[in-house]
Amino acid sequence: MFERFVGFVREIYQTDAFIPLHEPRFGGNEKRYLNDVIDSTFVSSVGPYVTEFENKIAEYCGAKHAVATVNGTAALHIALLLAGVRPGDEVITQAVTFVATCNAIHYCGAEPVFVDVDCATLGLSPAALAAFLEQHGERRADGVYNKTSGKRIAACLPMHTLGHPCDMAGLLAVCDAYDLPMVEDAAEALGSGIFYDAGRNQPAAAAAGVSDNSNPPPETSVSVNSEPHLFQPNELTKPKHCGTFGKLGVLSFNGNKIITTGGGGIILTDDDDLARQAKHLTTTAKLAHAWKFEHDQIGFNYRMPNLNAALGLAQLEQLPAFVEAKRKLAARYLTWGAANGVGVLQEPETARANYWLNALILDDLAQRDAFLAYSNAQGVMARPLWELMPDLAMYRHCQCDGLENSHRLADRVVNVPSSVVF
Repeated sequence: MFERFVGFVREIYQTDAFIPLHEPRFGGNEKRYLNDVIDSTFVSSVGPYVTEFENKIAEYCGAKHAVATVNGTAALHIALLLAGVRPGDEVITQAVTFVATCNAIHYCGAEPVFVDVDCATLGLSPAALAAFLEQHGERRADGVYNKTSGKRIAACLPMHTLGHPCDMAGLLAVCDAYDLPMVEDAAEALGSGIFYDAGRNQPAAAAAGVSDNSNPPPETSVSVNSEPHLFQPNELTKPKHCGTFGKLGVLSFNGNKIITTGGGGIILTDDDDLARQAKHLTTTAKLAHAWKFEHDQIGFNYRMPNLNAALGLAQLEQLPAFVEAKRKLAARYLTWGAANGVGVLQEPETARANYWLNALILDDLAQRDAFLAYSNAQGVMARPLWELMPDLAMYRHCQCDGLENSHRLADRVVNVPSSVVF
């Protein structure tokens, strides 16, 4: 199977050279916009491209406001602060994530609490979240407290893993029941969304609640169909973009994302006051004045430079084509998986994923490691999921549930080349 896979990927990318996991594509107005910024001399955090990029991202995502930052981690840091996370608090999140998710929590002086994921989405499990809060949560006048640690649980932070939307219907139902603010880590999910039931004002799957099989074994949660599901919306449904379900959401534009600004992130929100505060905090909390340097609180130098925004704007113009190309690539992987008996991660029927990184689900840890060794030795880059967060030294002390699915997935999932190919 390993040799067949390497040959298949080389056929897709039509090269005998090294094939990276994900590289950017620059085929639009990138050079023209960058030259325009250089000619203007406004290369830093003041310039028209920043505002235009924010407006265009907000429009694409269906958010009222977008505030651009230097990277996704900075965006997440500010979003958590604005959600009310304070020193000594806890934030419930998932162990299957990139370390930046937890680092941003730590920047706030808070600690992560790790709850298991669903195998079907690799995202935070509503059933696991509900079980944790039922066992450990205690409602008080000023919020929900963890009976085990005695600390306030300030927010819930799901991550849309590899661009696949979490079960937002279930997560929102649990968070609403506990009045728990939600911040979405949609760093990998630009172009991903969930079909939204406008009649019920909730994600289309919400009517079913938290299903009894929300944590199926991996063997039954991956698809070997020949192409991604194409959920057909009706007059009651509309797609709602990841990052727009919670109080705030964040996106990343790192060099390996579906579009890039070189380095950058953005905060999404529909709240006018939160958007105003986000822009204020990310620009060193400086008060507007013709010449004075007045600052009214401790702020952060997190504003995205005009140079990066220009690159991002040119990339954004190509995003629809990038998403469609990546979905076609996912269909090819699914077809190969079906023919070779290999599981391939697939979107749920009520979601539309950007398939940022395609993922194979192998039999066990031994097969995973053998596959990684062979593929990388053959010049076809492949990577496992990240180390589970509580396995890292700085988060080993943090509370977690059993993380059964998280461990099984970490032992079996590999990411494979997913760069846009036309």
